[in-house]
This record gives sequence, structure tokens and C-alpha cells, in this order.
Amino acid sequence: MSSSAAPILSARNLSKSFAGRTVLRGVDLDVLPGEIHGLVGQNGSGKSTLIKILSGYHAPDPGGSLVVQGENVRLPLGPGDPAQLGFAFVHQDLGLFDSASVVENLRVGRYKSGFGWFISWKREGNEAQRSLLRFGVDIDPWATISTLPDVQRALVAIVRALDQLSDSRTGLLVLDEPTAYLPKDNVDVLFEAIRRIASEGFGVIFVSHRLSEVLRLCDRVTVLRNGELVGTREVSLLREGDLIAMMVGFSLEELHPEVRASEGGAFLSVRGLTSESLHGVSFDMRRGQIVGLTGLLGMGHDDVPYLLFGAKSAASGTVSIADRSYDLTRIDPQQAMRAGFALLPGNRLRDGGMATASASENLTLATLRRYFRRGFLRRRPVDESAADWMRRFDVTPMETDRPLLTFSGGNQQKILVAKWFATDPLVLLLHEPVHGVDVGAKRDIFRHISDAASRGTSVIIASVEQEDLASLCDRVLVFRDGLIASDLHGAELTPERILEQCLMTHAGSAISDSRVPS
Repeated sequence: MSSSAAPILSARNLSKSFAGRTVLRGVDLDVLPGEIHGLVGQNGSGKSTLIKILSGYHAPDPGGSLVVQGENVRLPLGPGDPAQLGFAFVHQDLGLFDSASVVENLRVGRYKSGFGWFISWKREGNEAQRSLLRFGVDIDPWATISTLPDVQRALVAIVRALDQLSDSRTGLLVLDEPTAYLPKDNVDVLFEAIRRIASEGFGVIFVSHRLSEVLRLCDRVTVLRNGELVGTREVSLLREGDLIAMMVGFSLEELHPEVRASEGGAFLSVRGLTSESLHGVSFDMRRGQIVGLTGLLGMGHDDVPYLLFGAKSAASGTVSIADRSYDLTRIDPQQAMRAGFALLPGNRLRDGGMATASASENLTLATLRRYFRRGFLRRRPVDESAADWMRRFDVTPMETDRPLLTFSGGNQQKILVAKWFATDPLVLLLHEPVHGVDVGAKRDIFRHISDAASRGTSVIIASVEQEDLASLCDRVLVFRDGLIASDLHGAELTPERILEQCLMTHAGSAISDSRVPS
């Protein structure tokens, strides 16, 4: 990065309002050639709005200006303008065509016609394969996007953006939460590719809630709060706590609540849980205990919440809760809810909520039968209950009729967590409960989880975030090859120890039956 070079992008006084509410106010941003520039802030701070202005999706309010490669660019950007300016994007929603193949997604807009103006699919397939291999991605190029797991879908979107940018001599790569679905090995591959792009003189904007990644990868970082610019700093002069203070105004120590001591014997017992990914897993947990499940990609830990809830099929196994036993080969979500289970899926908009339905409808979906009288739904109690839960979880804006999709990611997650808290569950099953949310929303969600456990709710959290698990959980079960390899608690419950156990491949025999530690 050359600090004396003219910026690739220079944005001044960018603002955006929706229905009279300002979500971005007078923001300035410079990105230099060869620079990896971090962009951070809480959900709702204006990051995505700024990115969408640069992509042409949103028209900014009058008064802003944009200079690209030293040339004034008229705002708003129209269709095709970002590509002509040398901009490539990976958005949070990835922007893939689910019903199309990997080849079609990678090559769309860049097909090369063959004999008689027909597309040579063999040649396109070879081009797609070369792009995937160039960035270390092993995916069948003819697979349909909808059949791929989240991590592979993310990799396809990232490869497409990097591949498109490599066709230009100069330009800007914008990555909005690109590592959200990626395991560590793929994050390393992505970071190598980003550094290579930057070394060739391209600018990079890197948006992430994982502040450790921002500090590891970026040269400078710009912080937004409540739609306004807080400041731009050299990363070499910052610590993670400094970034958090700029973003939300509280210290890192306040992020994780104190872990409580759970009491009593086994309240929930899983025996012989077997599926495509698990091989006879058994464990116990106490009432009010928070148990983390973790492991590397494909080790089976993230299937456990769905199997216990009946959202995935088990080949064998039982679960006992409050002295009642259930056959996990036959249990379904309705029966699981009656037993006291609640499941928060990892993909909130696809699996956890109804994107186009209102906050009120999402918040009361799991408890809707409470609001019927003589066969009629009482709308007023529904909206009053939704408003109450939005206040408890500090959801902003406080608009019960607002579609879920239009809230920031952190507020979407608060709504979906609150939906299950409203059922007063005996057991909370959470898959990546703070995935893709800012540190402020994370603190709020963790506080509610800890409070629920203090009131006697048992909590199972499947996650790959070692620091979160070590800070929040009473125990962490590390999975390896479909079995529990380690049961960490007490002094062993540290991020370093969890990671070590995840990475070890030959650490003795796995634990087939993990009882509540005495």
C-alpha cells in the first residue's frame, strides 16, 4: 500500500434516508491502491447501506460525491456502472442463483460464444474449474447451488468476485462478511487471495464482525456508529478492545456475562444418538447448564440441535428430559416443542424466520395458539406481546409491523431468539446464535441466554467460536469424526484448549458417553 498514491475510491458526505429516518449521515471514505481497508460497526451502523450505495443498489441523498481513479463519478450509480468502474462485490446474501449450477454462477455475463454463437459449456466448465482451483476451492462445477452447504455457497460467491476482478487492471473488491460461513482453513485461503489482489494494486474493503480478522488482515479500519463516521485508524496502532470502544462504547470485559454454577443431577440425557454424521453419541446435562458443542467442519456437532428437535432424521437414539423419554428416530418438531425444546437455526432468514413477514408475526409464530379465542386470532394481544418482547431485547427500530428482512442482522437475530424465549422452553437448542451480529447484539443475546440458564433453562450451543464458548459455557464437548472426543470444563475451558482439541486428530479414543461432571 502506498500512502502517497491517489485513492482508488474517495467518497465524501454520503448520506441515506428511508421514510424520513437517516441511516447514514455524511460519511467519508478513502481506499488507497494496494490497501485492505476494514469497515466495522454494529448492525444498523450503516455499513451495508454504504456498500449498497457503492454497488448502485441504493441512491444516496443529494450532496454526496464519489471520485474513482481520480475521476468524478455521477451519483447515483446505475446498473452496470460498478462493474465498469472495476468494482466487484460479495454481499452478505451472496447473490447466487440457487437453481443454476456453479459454472453458470461463476461465468454469467462472461460467456464466450463458440461455433454458431452457441455457448461451449465444455469450455465454460473448464474455465470455472480453473477459477475454483486457482483459489484452492474443491467443488463440483456442475453442482446446483441449492444442493451445496453454506460454506461452499460462500466460496462460490467469493471466487466469482475475485475472478471478475482479475479481469481488470485496477479496481476495488468489496467483501461484506465473507468469512461468516467459512472454517479456518478456508479463511486462510481467502486471506491469501485477498492479499494477492491487494499486492497487484487493487483496493479492498473488508467488512466483518470478527474484529480479530480485521486486525489480522487490514491496513486501516473505518468505524461507523449509528450511521455516522467515528473515525479511521491505522490497524497497527489498535487493539481489539480499542475497536469495540469505538464501535459501541463499552469494554471487552463487559461482552461476556459471568458463568453461573449449575446444580443438581442430570436433567437431560442423550443416549446412542446416531445419524449420517454421528456414531452413537451420549451425554448428560444439568438443569440450568450451558453446554457448548464444537469441532471442525463435518465433525457432526452442528447436527445435534436439529436431531434433538426432530428437524433432521436420526438413525437411532433417545433423549430423556424431565423424566420423560423420546425416540429420536420418531420425534418431530411439534412433539419436541411440546416436550419443552426450542431450536434457533444457524441460518436465520432461510430456516429461522419468515423474511417478508412482520416482526410481530415472527415473534409470535411459536406461541400463536395463545392468541386465538373462539377460533379467531386476536391481533391486539399479538402486537402487544410482540412489542413487549422487542422492548425486552432492545430491538430497534421498535416497529412491530416492519418486515423482518428490513431489520439489521443483529436485530433480526434478537427477534428470532425472543420468539423462542416466549415459549418458556426447558431446553434451548442454539446453532451459532450470534452468527453475523455485532458486538452490541452479541452482548445482549449472551445476557439473555445467561439469564435464562439462571432461571433453570438448559442450553445447548453448537458453534465454532471458541472464545464465545469458553466465556459463556459451563462445559464444552469437542466432536471428532462423529463422536465426543473431549469434555472440557473448569480450568480446561479456555479458547486455546478448545481449539487444540478441535485440531487434534489422534488424541486417544473418543468419549462415547459424556456424563455430567461431578
